[in-house]
Parts: sequence; structure tokens; C-alpha cells
Amino acid sequence: MKIINKFYPHALAILGFVVISLLYFYPVLQGKQIFQSDIVQYTGMAKEQNDFRATDDVEPYWTNSAFGGMPTYQLGAKYPHDYIGAIDDALRFLPRPADYLFLYFLGFYGLMLVLKVDPLKAFFGALAFGLSTYLIIILGVGHNAKAHAIAYMPLVIAGFILVFQKKYILGGLITLFATALEINANHFQMTYYLLIFLLILSAYFLYQQVKEKEYKSLLYSFGILAAAGILAIGANATNLLATSEYADFSIRGKSELTFNPNGSKNETTSSMSKDYITEYSYGVMESFNLIAPRLFGGSNNEVVGKDSNMYEFMIGQGVPEDQATDFVSGMPTYWGDQPIVAAPAYIGIVVFFLAILALFIDKRKIKYVFLSGSIVALVLSWGKNFPVLTDFFIDYVPMYDKFRAVSSIQVVLELCFPVLAIMGLQSFFKLDKKRQWKALYETTILGLGIILILFLSKSMFSFSGGNDAYFQESYGPEFVSALKLDRMSLYSADLLRSGFFIVLTAGVLWLFIKDRFAQNTAIIIVGLLMVSDLFFVDKKYVSGKDFVSGSQVEVPFQESPSDAEILKDTANYRVFEVGDLMGARASYFHKSIGGYSAVRPRRMQQLIDYQISKNNIEVLNMLNVKYVIQKDKEGKEFPVSNPDVNGNAWFVSQVKLVNSADEEMKALDSLDSKNVAVVNSKDFEIKNTAFAKDSSATITLEKCKPNYLKYVSNNSNEGLAVFSEMYYGKGWNAYIDGKSVAHIRVDYVLRALNIPAGKHTIEFKFEPQVIKTGSTITLISSIGMLLLLAGGIYFERKKTCN
Repeated sequence: MKIINKFYPHALAILGFVVISLLYFYPVLQGKQIFQSDIVQYTGMAKEQNDFRATDDVEPYWTNSAFGGMPTYQLGAKYPHDYIGAIDDALRFLPRPADYLFLYFLGFYGLMLVLKVDPLKAFFGALAFGLSTYLIIILGVGHNAKAHAIAYMPLVIAGFILVFQKKYILGGLITLFATALEINANHFQMTYYLLIFLLILSAYFLYQQVKEKEYKSLLYSFGILAAAGILAIGANATNLLATSEYADFSIRGKSELTFNPNGSKNETTSSMSKDYITEYSYGVMESFNLIAPRLFGGSNNEVVGKDSNMYEFMIGQGVPEDQATDFVSGMPTYWGDQPIVAAPAYIGIVVFFLAILALFIDKRKIKYVFLSGSIVALVLSWGKNFPVLTDFFIDYVPMYDKFRAVSSIQVVLELCFPVLAIMGLQSFFKLDKKRQWKALYETTILGLGIILILFLSKSMFSFSGGNDAYFQESYGPEFVSALKLDRMSLYSADLLRSGFFIVLTAGVLWLFIKDRFAQNTAIIIVGLLMVSDLFFVDKKYVSGKDFVSGSQVEVPFQESPSDAEILKDTANYRVFEVGDLMGARASYFHKSIGGYSAVRPRRMQQLIDYQISKNNIEVLNMLNVKYVIQKDKEGKEFPVSNPDVNGNAWFVSQVKLVNSADEEMKALDSLDSKNVAVVNSKDFEIKNTAFAKDSSATITLEKCKPNYLKYVSNNSNEGLAVFSEMYYGKGWNAYIDGKSVAHIRVDYVLRALNIPAGKHTIEFKFEPQVIKTGSTITLISSIGMLLLLAGGIYFERKKTCN
């Protein structure tokens, strides 16, 4: 009976998380799926590998459908011995995206319990964390991997805290499995930001234990955390090693080019410039969006309704009411510093109010860890708006320059503030009446004071957005004036809204002090205020209207007449869709030279920037681009056949040797790719630079799979064959008549191979050693984790029995 009483509140909380997750995304109960823009692109990119996996029951680890060819390591590749992934699948048993919302709740609830918060407060704290606007909007747009990684952050933190609190077995096991799940989520940017917070947390405990001269326990703690980290990394070794190997090949690696596409000097060795890294930087004043959602206009697609100035303007221009209503259902009211914002990063004014209360009254010093984490995350999210710190991190902090959209580090703040909020709520009920009243009074004055100052500062802002010049030119100055008036209205309305929630929350706690409410009643009402505050903001941006039938998600792209015409050609070739080079639509139907990926191949991206964007047809020829999809003046799509395409493979008569990547790229400006191949002599040795080219020589592609290519060559002379396939030396192996041979990179991105005279069979097989090595490490680490789990359970039971 005691066991039931102990666990039934937690069972109720977990059941509540399941119900709320399903109710929030209620269309999943009708079999519908959320239409996520990023997942649509992912579906296009991953179609070839998914189809191959389904038909051949083999993981290809390579796709030819995007960017001419690239590894699938960041496209949902499935690795051997992924037992952590199986555990994760078991935890995400709800339909998507309710599964991620459930994980948000569950992970944060675990952290609250470690901080010794009772189940009722922990339950509302978990809801406040999971319903933070940014965490909901990333589910709406399809940043699933990001949501996945964020969901496990609280559990990793919980494990760290337990270890430093000398609960070595429980803390070590939680850290071990939570970290393994965190890494398995495969969003290294979020994991990196978590590490920044863990450094702050570790520094706090290091200071505390050194101060108390507890060196032995400190040694134990770091030893256990190190062991947990090593095994967690080991359990994900295949993905980590493969991703690390590919990183240098991707746009996250260093650029070898010293000049830009316009000919100017390239000042950085990184393919991601500081401007690119900090493109999404939060404005300093925009940070107040955290407590008043539409202070800076909300989003680039905000519903302003019939009460808006824009609606009046449209009606005044003679626009019919139904058209005016449609028009004002998606207005660009956002006027902050970021290029595009789908929703404000709102943590909730009730959460903020209670967090301030915690700073006044909670006696636990760990509150300063969460405050420090929030401050660090906030100032780093300012990016280019706080260049002193941002430039330092980019230049000197390892790996910081590998990630863009620095504003997303605010996820740390969005985790820390709900923690502080629940700590404040918990501590409030432990005070005597006098101190409760004093703390409530000070917090209310401070909260309302901030709201009042912002309200009085309204005249200081211009309410001008970055695209207003375009709107003025396109629609006229009166349009922009109406837009600014609506921005002002949103600014005022949401400040008043936040003030109203502060008054309500303070009122409930005041009534508790006056003995009008019982403690649990007050907690429930405050919890409901906290959740409803966030819920109604969230629903403006992600709601039932975003769900569609399952077939629309599973088949997000419809075959166009151009696609149908091209697909009549069953040969092996590539397609260039001019209007959507950085989208995945073409990849869904064809082998495309474009695609959608944050880690696309660097050299292919450079080829696009330096050559294809300048209409270098010869580069399209060597890439085997047989069809180009274009649009006419009316916007109607049509395919154009390229008669000069080089084909799948060809023999050249001459090699042009260059000494640098710069010379490689410049050589493509006027390259006769059918007869000449460019080789960088610093990277590859080649004995012959001239070959007798027999006009009757042939090399034909006989078999083509994502991970396997088979050719037959017939040449009376020794020759250098160029293949219209992407060179990736860390996986693709070449064979002539079954014997392994070396191949080289030519023409900046392609493969080439010396082939003896006569008739020969040439094969290319994608056999990445990193997968074999990683799988072995993963298996050993997983066994180690299992043994530690069994040992931990044994010792905990033994301790309980004693």
C-alpha cells in the first residue's frame, strides 16, 4: 500500500501529460498529421533512401537525389545496434507531435522531483515548460530534432545534480541514459548549448565542494560523470563518428577558397561567415518579448483581425470585406531584428513573475545557477547585436562557429525560468504570513513596474520593420502607416495583458495569505493561470488548422507535368529546378543538384555559388544535368532538355594540373569538361597528363543504386575516365574487375579513375569504414550500460534492504 501511495501521484501526473499532449494536438486522434514545413523538405530529401531501404532491406548511407550525392548521416540513417534509439522510440509512443510534447513534460517533471518539488507543483511546472511558445512553434514548423534534444535536457541536468548531491548510483544512471538519449536526438547545436549550462552548473558545485573541502566526493562526482559521458557517447558512436567525418565535407567545414564568388578576398576560412552565423540574432529590446509576446509585432504572419487599422485601410481602398478579412489574417507585423519569425519566444508572464519571486525568497543557492544560465543564454542570443561577446565565442570558443541561428540558445533560458518559477512557488508557501506579504508586494511592484516602464517607453520606438521600404514601394505609404499603427496596438495590448496576469496571480496569492484559499487551491489556480497564459498564445501560432490528412504529409509533393515528362526518360541523369534550387521538391522525384539541408556538401554549394549561379552550362554538363525545369513569363513551368550533357562517364584526353582550390575553381570558368579534367596536384598525384582518346571508346553505366554503381568500359588505350558522381573519399571505394583501386577527385567535385586498355568492369561501392567501427563501439558501450544498470539496481536494492 505504501508503494502505491508513493507512486500513484506520479502515475497520475504522467497520465495527465499523456492526456494533455493528445488534447493539445487533438487532430492526431482523428488520424490527421501536422503539416511541418521542414519535415516536408526532409521527406523530399530522404525519399530515395527510404524507398531503397523498403525494397532492398539495406541501409544505403548515401543518396543521389540531392546536391549530386551526399551521405545520409544527417538524413535519418539507421545504424546497427541503436539500442538507445529503441528506448527513445518506446518513450515516444504517442502520435507525432504529441510525442515530443509528452517528452517535454516528462523530462521537466523529473528535474522538478530531483529539486524536491512536490508532484502537484512539478506537474504545473512541466506544463509551463512544455507550453513555452518557442517549444511549441518548433513543433509547428518541423524542427523535430531540435525539440527532441530540448526534451531530454532537463533529465541530463537532473542526473548531474543528483551526482553532485552524492546520490552516485541513481544520479550516474540517470545521467548515463539521459545523456545517451540527448545525443541520440541528433541535434548537436542544442546539446552544445546544454553543455554550456552544464559547465555553469558544474562550476557551482565545484565551488561549493571545494569550499567545504569535500575533495573525495568531488573526485567521485567527476569520475562518475566522465564515465557516464564516455558510455553515452559510445552508445551513439556510429552517428557521432559518421557526422564528425562528414562535417569537414559539409558547409560546416573550413573553406579552402580564398576568394568570394564576386572575386573579393575571402576573410574567413569557414564556409559559414559571421554574418551567416548571426543572421538570426535576437534584438536587445526584443528580449522583452519573453514577458509580452507581441511587443515587437509577434510574427511575420500575424492575424490582426477586423478591428485592425489595416482592415480599415483595406476597406477604405474599396477592397471587398471577404478579401480584406483574408488579407489581415497574415500580416507582417514583426519589426524586430531577425529576418523571419514564426512566433515570439514567450516564456509566460506568470512564469516570469514567479521566477522573480524565487529570487527574492528561495534560500537555495542553486537558483543562481539557473539565473546565470538565463543571463548567459540571453546575451549570447543577441548575436550581432552584442558583438563583443559573440565575436569572442565565434573566434575562441571551440565549435561555437559550427552553428548558426544564435538566437536559439534562448532554449536554455526557456528551461531555466520555469525552474525558477516553481522554486518560487514552492518557497512562497514555506514562509510565514509577514514574509509572504513582503515578498509578494516586492515582486508585484517590480513586475508591474517593468510593464509600466515599457508602456511609457512606447514613444521611443519607431515600429519600423526591415521590409517596410519594400511594402511602401509596393503598396504605398498609407499601407505602412496602417501597419505601424497595428504594431503599436499589439505592443500596448500585450503589455496590458501581461499586467492583467500579474494582478491575477498576485491576487490569488494574496487571497491565500488572507486564508481565503487553501494551499492546494491556490497552487491549482496559479498553475492554471500559468498554463492558460501560454496556451492561448501558443494557439495563435500552432493549432488544429495546421493538421491535414495523413496522405498529404506522407506525399507532400504532387507530380507536375514537367516531372511527368522528365520521368519518361528512364536513364540515369540529374535535374536542375531553377526556381527551387535550395528546396527538396526536385529531390522527391529526381536526382537533383539542389536540395534542402543545413549540412549540405560544401564543394557542391560552392559550385552553385561560383559557377551555376553564373550560368556556367559546362558545369551542368559535367554534372550530368540532362533536364532543367524553368518557368515562363506567366509562371508556368516547363522542362528543357540539355543536348550537351556529358552523361554518366567519359574519357578525357588531357589533365590540367593546378596547385590550389582557388585554381581548381577558376579553371572551371572556361573548362572543356568533355576533354579536359582539372586535378589539384596538392591533393592527388597523377602520372600521366595526356591520354590517347579513341573515338570508339565507351564507358557505360549498367547498374545504379544509391550505394552501388557498375560500369563497363571498352577502350583500346589506357584512359582517364571521369564519372559524373560526387567524390567522397571516406566511403566510396573503386574496383576494376573486382580489384580495389584508388580513384581521385577532378573538376572540383567529381570522381576519376585510370582504366587500363581493354574491356573492364568498374564498380563503385559505398562502404564507409566509420559505420563498422562505430557499430562495434556502440555495441560494447551498450553492453556496458546494461551491466551498469543491472549493478545499480542490485546495489540500490541491497542498500534498501539493509
